[in-house]
Amino acid sequence: MEKSIKRYFPIFLGPTFAAFIIGFIVPFLMGVYLSFCDFRTVTDAKWVGVSNYVKAFQDPEFFHSFLFTTVFTVVTVVLINVLAFTVALVLTREIRGTNLFRTVFFMPNLIGGIVLGYIWLLIFNGILSHYDLALRISTRWGFWGLVILLCWQQIGYMMIIYIAGLQAIPTSLNEAAEIDGAGWWQRLIHVTIPNMMPSITICTFLTLTNGFKLFDQNLSLTAGEPLNTTEGIALNIYRTFYGRVGYEGVGQAKAVVFFVLVVALGLIQLRATRSKEVQQ
Repeated sequence: MEKSIKRYFPIFLGPTFAAFIIGFIVPFLMGVYLSFCDFRTVTDAKWVGVSNYVKAFQDPEFFHSFLFTTVFTVVTVVLINVLAFTVALVLTREIRGTNLFRTVFFMPNLIGGIVLGYIWLLIFNGILSHYDLALRISTRWGFWGLVILLCWQQIGYMMIIYIAGLQAIPTSLNEAAEIDGAGWWQRLIHVTIPNMMPSITICTFLTLTNGFKLFDQNLSLTAGEPLNTTEGIALNIYRTFYGRVGYEGVGQAKAVVFFVLVVALGLIQLRATRSKEVQQ
């Protein structure tokens, strides 16, 4: 049976591998090539070297979007993980309705980012209208609006990962610590959290990459307003490519830089996760 599987393995792998080549590798390589070109369409690309990258790094709005995204990501990583871990601790206790609460907390993750953005835009503007204000007229309100939206969407998803990690901790460890006189806080610090490090690592870097890749919610909630001051990296790339005539190559160069950044975060996540698994 094993020999038969190995014999026909290329037949089953072939369609998937071909789809991966056509749908990812070829467009990616073409995108890298176009980042060194001046073009309107892919058929009239003219090689210009690294000038697109020079323009990208000289763009003050690109640097502002990077700074905005970095601060936003740091805030959301802390808030989402602390709140998700707290909710997971509560919902792993023997209380009535835990399955219902888990479902309710997880449901926002099933809603698309564009839809969520417009829903929360209506909510925020409905509240602010009582004070003759609107969300998109203030950088501060736009920033915290995005933070609230992403927290509301992501906490339930991270909660599920934390619950799985909590349930994997042997009860004998907490029982032994309790017998030794450790209180709830001491058990949390010295038993629960050390054994939760793989889950904490995964959730930390998931929220990290989600923060940097923010686009749908940014587009629908703030659209970068006012004056592109609430614009994340992904939205800046989109606006450069589709909103500035003659800057298609610059937008493509920004996209390649963004890709490298996200891949670097992913590799760090993989390495950290594996190191924690080895320690465990």
